[in-house]
Amino acid sequence: MNITDVRVRKMTKEGKMKAVVSITIDGEFVVHDIKVVEGEKGLFIAMPSRKAADGEYRDIAHPINSETRSSIQQIVLDAYEKALLEPDEV
Repeated sequence: MNITDVRVRKMTKEGKMKAVVSITIDGEFVVHDIKVVEGEKGLFIAMPSRKAADGEYRDIAHPINSETRSSIQQIVLDAYEKALLEPDEV
């Protein structure tokens, strides 16, 4: 699996959510609404989720194993750090 494109939308208001990201996998499949979140231990990603009837949030799409999650997280956070260096769009 290769992530062939990462698009970062930085959040302009203060808060724990820093950006919303879309990734393209192998130039053929897109996952939208991956969130970059500031946690107690630093930045992490939250996969797209939906609130269930019981009030819990459930991921809509997510990696099956921790290696894939780590890989996606590193690529997304690297893209976010790069986006921070770019001027904000007007």
